[in-house]
Amino acid sequence: MTTKLVALVLLCLMTGTAMAQEAKVTPLMSKDLAEYPGKEVLMITVEHVPGGSSSIHRHNAHAFVYVLEGLCCDAVKGGKQVTLTPGQTFYEGPDDVHLVDRNASTTEPAKFLVFLIKNKGAPALVPVE
Repeated sequence: MTTKLVALVLLCLMTGTAMAQEAKVTPLMSKDLAEYPGKEVLMITVEHVPGGSSSIHRHNAHAFVYVLEGLCCDAVKGGKQVTLTPGQTFYEGPDDVHLVDRNASTTEPAKFLVFLIKNKGAPALVPVE
């Protein structure tokens, strides 16, 4: 019984830690692109706690990233990992799989602005297994 209880507590702690590290996404604006029927722009901010990261994902969109604060590590499948500082940019295409999306610092938060050009109503992020 004690072993099962300890295992359950450890599982809960691990799950809580993993969930706490997921990025905070704040939608800022969405705008239909009248000149491109069925397309929209979504503007969001993404914040990572120190040491935080996102799961492997894709956007099925053109994603333009601008680092506002902190250090961001990014890499797409087939590309090199880069560490970006405030004022630097990153691009993801509609077919890219975002393998690395994390805060490079274990002591300071990281925040970036993202513009997504995507199909209207489509999710901004699609998990990849």
